[in-house]
Amino acid sequence: MRTVVATLFFVALTVQLSPSGQSAQLPPASDMKTLGLVGGTSWYSTVDYYRYINQAINDAYGDSTNPPLLLYNMNQQKIHELQAKNQWDEVAALLSDAAMRLHAGGAQAIMFCANTSYKVYAQVERKTGMPILHIGDATGIAVRNSGLKKVGLIGTLYTMEDGFMTDWLKEHYGIEALVPNSPPARQELHRIIQQELSRGIFKAESKKYVLQQIEELRQRGAQGIVLGCTEFPLIIKPADVGVPLFDTTLLHSQMAVDFILGKQSLAHVRTVQ
Repeated sequence: MRTVVATLFFVALTVQLSPSGQSAQLPPASDMKTLGLVGGTSWYSTVDYYRYINQAINDAYGDSTNPPLLLYNMNQQKIHELQAKNQWDEVAALLSDAAMRLHAGGAQAIMFCANTSYKVYAQVERKTGMPILHIGDATGIAVRNSGLKKVGLIGTLYTMEDGFMTDWLKEHYGIEALVPNSPPARQELHRIIQQELSRGIFKAESKKYVLQQIEELRQRGAQGIVLGCTEFPLIIKPADVGVPLFDTTLLHSQMAVDFILGKQSLAHVRTVQ
């Protein structure tokens, strides 16, 4: 069974160590860049971001060196209410406020620890002027490097229907992203995310349903599957599917590590014009 090289998260951090055990490629710990995390949407997946980033830095330095991270925890219930009312300007305002607070604390760049938040990426970038590490870039690079041209995408209703992720992958990486055809199927995936996974509820029948939707996407020609919601990796693993699986939480965390270690400069962070 093929599995995505989403485990490349750790492989990509493998470095050539000098005899002293310290990599010449790594900056002094004091020179690591400070990254702001906008989390809480949901906090279950934010925990994975925090864990992945810290573990990768520990592994890179070969000791207990931790990165300089700042976290602003959003009120997910409030975000959900605004999304349901289609009040995206208010969502953007809350995310912008979080970004500015992180900037005031010393963050040199930020990232939203979620996929749906990137619907208002352009508004937040314009309002704050802050570099934002885009989850679509982390995903697009991984899919492109795998050689795939067509993938399935599952996520919240907004991620699947509003085009901000499918368009990003198409325009910047030439990747076609298929979403479930059935409106009821998209609605059910959304319900599973918001009413179960984001509350720490993991049901076997819900996992089975998600896997059925993944199989339908595969039958429509999807060469791989993008878990376009940072909650889906909580229940769907590479061993569960027969095509490459792109875990956006893991890939986005890798992007964060590259930024912290100076492998990705601010000049390479996409800026909205």
